[in-house]
Amino acid sequence: MFQLNLSLMFFSLPWYVSGPPRVSHKVTHRQSARLGSGIKLPCPVEGDPPPLIMWTKDGRNIHSGWVRFRFLRMGLKIKEVEADDAGTYICKATNGFGSVNINYTLIVIGKSEICLFIDYTICVCPVRPRFSEPTKMRKRVIARPVGSSVRLKCAASGTPPPDIEWLKDDLPLSDHEVGEGRQKKWTLSLRNLSPEQSGRYTCRVSNRAGEINATYKLEVIERTNSKPILTGTHPVNTTVDYGGTTSLQCKVRSDVKPVIQWLKRVESNEESRYNSTIEVGDHRFMVLPTGEVWSRPDGSYLNKLLISRAKEEDAGMYICLGANTMGYSFRSAFLTVLPDSKVPITTVFSATPTSLPWPVVIGIPAGIVFIFGTVLLWFCQSRKHCPPPTSTHPTQQLLLSQAALPPKLYPKIYTDIHTHTHSHVEGKVHQHQHIHFQC
Repeated sequence: MFQLNLSLMFFSLPWYVSGPPRVSHKVTHRQSARLGSGIKLPCPVEGDPPPLIMWTKDGRNIHSGWVRFRFLRMGLKIKEVEADDAGTYICKATNGFGSVNINYTLIVIGKSEICLFIDYTICVCPVRPRFSEPTKMRKRVIARPVGSSVRLKCAASGTPPPDIEWLKDDLPLSDHEVGEGRQKKWTLSLRNLSPEQSGRYTCRVSNRAGEINATYKLEVIERTNSKPILTGTHPVNTTVDYGGTTSLQCKVRSDVKPVIQWLKRVESNEESRYNSTIEVGDHRFMVLPTGEVWSRPDGSYLNKLLISRAKEEDAGMYICLGANTMGYSFRSAFLTVLPDSKVPITTVFSATPTSLPWPVVIGIPAGIVFIFGTVLLWFCQSRKHCPPPTSTHPTQQLLLSQAALPPKLYPKIYTDIHTHTHSHVEGKVHQHQHIHFQC
């Protein structure tokens, strides 16, 4: 009875055949996940013996150090999906008889994007169009004279690549309205403009994710006989380093090609240096060589004055003068040339009276005074200790010493000399003198 039950249990168990691992059921090889969400990639394999599972991402083994990745019994779980998690994942199951792979392509999309599968391996997320060169689209109101040309730009990008359509006054642009111009992918060129081409030009850019547009207002102006007009802000005040290079620009609008001339003001003390000058207003100017005048698509004319190896005499006021048969217009600007920084500093102090340091200047006179005082003191001491001559009478010595005194030191010394005669018992007569000093 026991043996029969064992047999029944044996036949009731699933029948496994030893061999390489195999995929137990179908999987979706294209997977998508939103940023911050979680996703599970299944790996439904079975085999006898049970296979060993290993996961890779873009050829790198996934291990326990990948914090947000967790190995499941039959799959891989990714928590808080990031943009870098996108890529190719492979589940490889191996046993002693062989191996089998399950491949996944993971696409990470934004929270507000919708992912569209284009084919079996690529998932594209549409991106709303946007203008790729907005700095070239800032000027939306344009005025051009008759016969000139204009280019309207609307470069854009997006996913999938957007399409562009041009409209004039909200109607599709016809070939007649394009005229002699040409229409590229992102640029509309209009040439030999006529008054009928004035109006509002709109570029409409769109794809599956959305649509954007931009509108230009074009005004084609009839040419009139008038004097030239200096447009823009040029020429402008400019500063250049000594020895450097700079340029002054002049932009003139005229119905006919104008004559553009550059002038430099001559200061009153420099008039003798130049052979010929012209008078503009209350000042005199010298005429400078003029380069080529360029014609621009907007109907204006451009000229540049190049100043190379700038020197101090290049500084001053410059005038751009545009003239035609109807008159002239001009505008001035100042050029400043910075001082030469390579001039040696020692030349600035070459005019000083002495280059000796101040201790020497003070010490030399002090030393001379000290030596003179020492010699004078020694001389006075030697006169004080000198012994008087023995052959001189005491009265003469006193008189000599008196005479030797400087008169400036003793201006009020008076002497009184008188003689006394005495008779002694022995019959001798003794005579001597008394000298009295009075201050």
